[in-house]
Amino acid sequence: MASRPRLGDRLAAALAARDAAATRRVRRRIEARNGTHVTLDGRELVNFCSNDYLGLSQHLEVVSAFQEASANHGVGSTASALVCGHHEEHALLESEFASWMGYERALYFGSGYLANLAAMQSLLGPGDVCVQDKLNHACLLDGARLAFCELKRYPHRDAEAALRQLMSEPEAAAVLATDGVFSMDGDLAPLRDLALLARAQDALLYVDDAHGIGVIGPEGRGSIAVAGLGSREVPVLVLPLGKAFGGQGAIVLGSNSVIGHIAETARPYLFTTAPPPAMAAAMRTSLRLVRAESWRRAKLISLVMRLRRRLLHDGLPLQESYSPIQPLVLGSNERALAVSAALQEAGYLVGAIRPPTVADGQARLRITVNALHTEAEVDGLAAALVRACQQTLVEA
Repeated sequence: MASRPRLGDRLAAALAARDAAATRRVRRRIEARNGTHVTLDGRELVNFCSNDYLGLSQHLEVVSAFQEASANHGVGSTASALVCGHHEEHALLESEFASWMGYERALYFGSGYLANLAAMQSLLGPGDVCVQDKLNHACLLDGARLAFCELKRYPHRDAEAALRQLMSEPEAAAVLATDGVFSMDGDLAPLRDLALLARAQDALLYVDDAHGIGVIGPEGRGSIAVAGLGSREVPVLVLPLGKAFGGQGAIVLGSNSVIGHIAETARPYLFTTAPPPAMAAAMRTSLRLVRAESWRRAKLISLVMRLRRRLLHDGLPLQESYSPIQPLVLGSNERALAVSAALQEAGYLVGAIRPPTVADGQARLRITVNALHTEAEVDGLAAALVRACQQTLVEA
């Protein structure tokens, strides 16, 4: 009689393999957070790995909006959106985002991951094709897989390769999907080129702007605004709110027909509890602040350029990125972990990013700058990074 494989043995082998490759993941336990500072294992550290780019997650007005709405409406929505979970606060948030970005309609999800799973699964099916940048976020890739369509990937930011992929499937309904700002490299997609080729190939251009919205462009309207594009060129736009907006959830923007179809057919929307009304209220406040307080973006880019000047002057191999995401590629997993540990010892929290989040041999520090950081904190991080990188080279 054949022996059935034991899952326990498989898990043990997988753990041993992760240990051998220095890719084991360990969660940090943050004990307290105050602005750009966190407490970890009883020590206060300056946090340079948060996505709270504009410092809104603890803004008094955002917190107050959340607390007031919680007091009035409770902490949960109590049902899926299509049962009785769709609240007035959700509707107002959707309406305000649609108006701000110039789209007909919006749909609010509990996370960016859910939003992409839902939209992809709703729009695509067997026999269709989804063409994606190789460095797209995992949720875009997983969304295409959930749709059971053909997934084709092109080299990073290579619009000509994207065109070839689309041309290889001339009979299939097609979506061309990309991040607006790439989460690990911090660079921008060539959206104008992608929009032109999508139009030429009758493909729908789909953009996830998690790391661009709120941070770049006029009024913080993100990467499509930087490229001079709108709803006509980008029929589906996903705006996660866990980064610059300092909260949780995501807005999917599109035409009445597209958003109506997603709302009525997407399994990750139909069969999950709607986000708390209080979070929607808080995100409406964040939206107002993003639009009104342009000084946050101005200070942020000033700090980014200050950090880049310091590190490039000292010969550190920064990637070319002018977003808050500053990748320092170190190569080996072990070196990335060693530099991260040295920074923590010096009082700075910076995460080591390793495969499978990035490709083999591309382990890095993913440094993220916040509008609330001070120049002294940026300078201190730069000095500590130079010391840590020099030390690990000597030890290697």
